[in-house]
Amino acid sequence: MTNSNGKSPTNITRADLAEAVYRRVGLSRVESAELVELVINEICDELVRGNNVKLSSFGSFLVRSKGQRIGRNPKTGVEVPITPRQVMVFKPSNILKARVNGETVADEEE
Repeated sequence: MTNSNGKSPTNITRADLAEAVYRRVGLSRVESAELVELVINEICDELVRGNNVKLSSFGSFLVRSKGQRIGRNPKTGVEVPITPRQVMVFKPSNILKARVNGETVADEEE
């Protein structure tokens, strides 16, 4: 898989995001790092509370409940109960999907 530059994709870290905020917004590096942490922590806190987080033109982080089910150990084939749990799902907006695919889309609310 390659990115839009024809190179292998790289991982963007919190530090990379903080550096981008520093360059574009003009906050200090420390303030930029704190801002990135604050946003990430706020998203995490809302998900822990069971709330969904919708970021227009980007996507939604959704908390879904999964019921108990029977799974199988792939090595032995033995049935194993899988307990009910909460899972997190990211659903990208149509605008983000279009941008990733190199399409132009009018910036509209989903």
